[in-house]
Amino acid sequence: MQMVRAHVIVHGRVQGVFFRAETQRAARERNVAGWVRNRRDGTVEAVMEGDKADVESAVAWCRQGSPLAEVEKVDVAWEPYSGDFSAFDVRYA
Repeated sequence: MQMVRAHVIVHGRVQGVFFRAETQRAARERNVAGWVRNRRDGTVEAVMEGDKADVESAVAWCRQGSPLAEVEKVDVAWEPYSGDFSAFDVRYA
């Protein structure tokens, strides 16, 4: 099992469309830990940690997003795994 960390920024119509809650659900279904939050610039930011295949699946989910979302672009930065998280949470500014 290869543990990885992805720092994700999702662009498009991703606020006010349940994107954070659905990202949390998708991450938990995949046993991915970390967090998701809205940013002031209208994007959504997430940090995801876990098994490489699970994190890649969660990142792929972000490319589509919640049913009401209109994802335009997803930036992904792969960072060193830290093991800092035990669950996947929604953060509020």
